[in-house]
Amino acid sequence: MTFVQLIDCKTSRFDEMNRLMDTWVEQTKGKRTASHSIIGKDRSDDSHFIEIVEFPSYEDAMRNSNLPETDRIFREMVALCDEMPTFTDLEIVRDEQLYKDTCRGFFATIAAKGDLPPLDGFLAENYHDHDPANDPDNIGMDAMRREIEMWRGGFDFEFTIDDQLAEGDRVCTRWTWNATHTGEFMGIPASNKQVTMTGITIHRCREDGKIVEGWWQYDRLGLMGQLEALEM
Repeated sequence: MTFVQLIDCKTSRFDEMNRLMDTWVEQTKGKRTASHSIIGKDRSDDSHFIEIVEFPSYEDAMRNSNLPETDRIFREMVALCDEMPTFTDLEIVRDEQLYKDTCRGFFATIAAKGDLPPLDGFLAENYHDHDPANDPDNIGMDAMRREIEMWRGGFDFEFTIDDQLAEGDRVCTRWTWNATHTGEFMGIPASNKQVTMTGITIHRCREDGKIVEGWWQYDRLGLMGQLEALEM
């Protein structure tokens, strides 16, 4: 289970502290077990800083603490602090990746049976979609609904989320699309063939969690081959 450590300190020498942390990162390369580190400054107190360090587990955190480089850097860090820093060890009991959840919900919704549900819970009104098969891009909720309806009119499909990574306001989703060709698609009459396609979509989300932009890469050529629609 993910383990997080909070380091709370006060210092009027943050630039020196920052350089010290750079030194620790360099000296522990290939040894440290921390997976993510964030340093925040108190808006109401310029000398108050909190570092949030994430580890895969408590055991990994202890291995990191026992590095000789960590012990030496800690003693130098204390010397730069106005008072003794405090440490809070946290076992994560709930971890919601809200942007990931929005993107997963979007894929599930566009594949839902029956009429296409409203998309305004997922997409911003001015959503901009980048698809290499479309020129120009689809811009706006209505344009995106038309694009989705085209695919839904040609196939009964579902998405399997194979992998998902989030960084800042971006979510990258690697997916597999399994479908039955039940209707006309790009002039190809329904064949009831079982087809599959893999792809990756990167979504950009805004502060309220809605998706404002998307970039798609998928094996459309492979799909057309499965539909026997490629000219020899």
